[in-house]
Amino acid sequence: MSGREGGKKKPLKAPKKESKVLDDEDVAFKQKQKEAQKALAEAAKKASQKGPLVTGGIKKSGKK
Repeated sequence: MSGREGGKKKPLKAPKKESKVLDDEDVAFKQKQKEAQKALAEAAKKASQKGPLVTGGIKKSGKK
């Protein structure tokens, strides 16, 4: 055991992934996902603009 072998060893490099060929169904699916995510973001934005949903109700004071 020499001093050079101590410590962590570098992991082997992973082989590069091949680029996938996208067909029409994949392109349409990704487009549909983008539109759904955009709609969800808009709905969240509209919901955050309104005031608190729960207002009123019985409020308890510390006094008896």
